[in-house]
Amino acid sequence: MKINSEYFRVPEGKKVTLEKWPTVVKPVYRSKRQYQKLLAAHVAQLSTLQQRHYASNSYAVLLIFQAMDAAGKDGAIKHVMSGVNPQGCQVFSFKHPSAAELEHDFLWRTTRCLPERGKIGIFNRSYYEEVLIVRVHPEILRSEGLPDELLDEKAVWEERYRSIVDLENHLTRNGTRIIKFFLHLSKEEQRRRFLDRIDEPEKNWKFSIADIHERKYWAQYMKAYEACLNATSTNHAPWYIVPADDKENARLIVSQIAIDALSALKLAYPRTGTKRRRELKSIRKLLAK
Repeated sequence: MKINSEYFRVPEGKKVTLEKWPTVVKPVYRSKRQYQKLLAAHVAQLSTLQQRHYASNSYAVLLIFQAMDAAGKDGAIKHVMSGVNPQGCQVFSFKHPSAAELEHDFLWRTTRCLPERGKIGIFNRSYYEEVLIVRVHPEILRSEGLPDELLDEKAVWEERYRSIVDLENHLTRNGTRIIKFFLHLSKEEQRRRFLDRIDEPEKNWKFSIADIHERKYWAQYMKAYEACLNATSTNHAPWYIVPADDKENARLIVSQIAIDALSALKLAYPRTGTKRRRELKSIRKLLAK
């Protein structure tokens, strides 16, 4: 069964209510073995598309992953991009801004990491943190060194949404294709995954007491995500809400969306012109001697 990417896309102007978007859907696989087979096929397709993308050197592609803790961002990136040539792919994870980063506007630290033409850039968290965690914890905003007159908490979020949309418009006009994934996890599934991280020694390193602290703000995060998705999902830089309670299904959905986005670019290897063909023939003769 082919996955319909459009089912998960947030249309521009649509009002999102996350309670109405599923965190789990009917799996597209019937067994673990079939999942592995489907994922391998997706990875192979992505590898082929990425090679064309790298060779054509015309577009850049940016994949953005946002989610609550334990939603599976790391696993999705690891499994979906496992067949991509590292030369053509860059992954950046963004945590708390450094002192140097706080001396600049909120888009500065991520803008420096944007992918080059021919490359796929992956942001594990991104500039969207500035309208998510910072909105839930406005004390972070007040610690960012902004002038007092810019700290109107009624206006600052709309202004930041506008800055983000303007940036993504600019990038689109200059050849960067942007695909944004929100891995939609239920609070109950997060609880189960946190318990696994405590109970399984090899996962202990993934768990932090701060994760439990943030669970207290679940409702506030959902409201922040809804506002963000409503304001910043556009036709050229869409958000996809991926049901994330089933990790394997989520990876298949993410990989299909990426395949569809890259396929839509209609990438091809550079054509060999007459002059270049003559040059290659002469080189071949030298090598054949």
